[in-house]
Amino acid sequence: MQEQEQPHAGAADDAQTPVPRVRIFLVIALALLMMSIDSTIVATALHALQHGLGTTINWAGWTLTAYSLGFVVAVPITGKLSERYGRRRVFIASVVVFTLASLLCGLATDIYTLIALRILQAAGGAGFTPSATGIIVDHFGSARDRAVSLFGSIFPIGAMIGPIFGGLFVHYWDWRGVFLVNVPLGAVILFFAWRLIPHDRKHHQSAGSLDVTGMVLLAACVLGGMLGVNYLGERGVSFLAPLVWAPLAVSVVAGWAFVRHLARTCEPFIEPRLLHGPDFGVVNLVNVLLGGVPLGAIVLAPLYATNRYGIDALASGTLLIAQGLASVVMSVLAVLALRRTGYRAPIAVGGAITAAGLLVLAMAPQLGVTPYAWLAGGALLAGVGMGIINPASRNAGLQLAPQHSSSVAAMRSMFMQVGTIVFISVSTAVLAPVRDPGVAQAWIYAVTALAVVGALLALVHQVPEHKGAW
Repeated sequence: MQEQEQPHAGAADDAQTPVPRVRIFLVIALALLMMSIDSTIVATALHALQHGLGTTINWAGWTLTAYSLGFVVAVPITGKLSERYGRRRVFIASVVVFTLASLLCGLATDIYTLIALRILQAAGGAGFTPSATGIIVDHFGSARDRAVSLFGSIFPIGAMIGPIFGGLFVHYWDWRGVFLVNVPLGAVILFFAWRLIPHDRKHHQSAGSLDVTGMVLLAACVLGGMLGVNYLGERGVSFLAPLVWAPLAVSVVAGWAFVRHLARTCEPFIEPRLLHGPDFGVVNLVNVLLGGVPLGAIVLAPLYATNRYGIDALASGTLLIAQGLASVVMSVLAVLALRRTGYRAPIAVGGAITAAGLLVLAMAPQLGVTPYAWLAGGALLAGVGMGIINPASRNAGLQLAPQHSSSVAAMRSMFMQVGTIVFISVSTAVLAPVRDPGVAQAWIYAVTALAVVGALLALVHQVPEHKGAW
């Protein structure tokens, strides 16, 4: 990837079009950075948001899970739209939606409005990864595998910056700042994206209608499950209460209907083979269990630090600096080695280190180490593991179908968000009724560490192996 303009690897009629690769990558990286900042900055402000809007931690946690819900539903849609109408158009539209929704989130006056706006914000952010991946694959030629691998180092940077900004906003200003910070960033990204990203080639466009039925069924499945788990976490609500079993029943029926619909419709918005086709099924499980679940665990680390050890919002937010730095460094190193190591070895090593980091978080500080230093060490270990895994898991899917790079990238984001949703929804439901949420969350981290080890043993030998460029 070099600064001078390069002809993109497209059709012969536009093969000589100059493309400033580095500048395009920087614009894309800034958008992904903004999105990743938003994924952690809100977690830092949960406590302040809860009291500022006069709500419970269960509903405050929905500002995270609602964002994940919007991602799960919207990301495969934006992947399809990117391949149908062009990557540039979807990227720019996503920036506009994300920025406007962020502004409205910062102006919200009740938790229910904020939750609805977080879904809209996620719908905008969901378009970044699929469209950005498609732009890279279209215009970066033989460097595309390394360029998309570097995405794995961008997200930890945002995850590291987000808690710092969140802690500063909560400590010196107001929780609303965690949303309003996206407005100037979005304006800058929109300006440079409009000027630098090449226009879409005509062969990206295709006819056909969107699969609205599939979208609705998937949304009902995810939303029903989240509602059922959420109400189960409320005090005094039993599993037999209609508020719990009714949405869970809707979730099960909608999920069954969704799978049935995909097999029967001519133009599903998610291709069945990308869900459970040869090799894709294993990659998707890796993204859920070794990507999304640990990410959800790390997102709740600031809340854990406050609940168990009384660490304030600013200090608890900075805990993720270690995790972010480790992820960035290890992602870059993993990218450099990926063509030699293949995919299985990094996933195995990274998964084991991630599990060790989660286990450290679960344990009480040892050997006289302060709680802050102990938690920072656990976060660092988890960051090292996640940084090693990310490039391998990303490329393991993309190399199976590079011609559908936007859709494959969308599926990866969707399954990671599914893992995050499950972890955060279940965790906040468990924490809501207990007297000591700090100790309860420690047990959650311990169980999660064991689950990661189990997933690693079951899946790593089935991951499709590949060495070299694709």
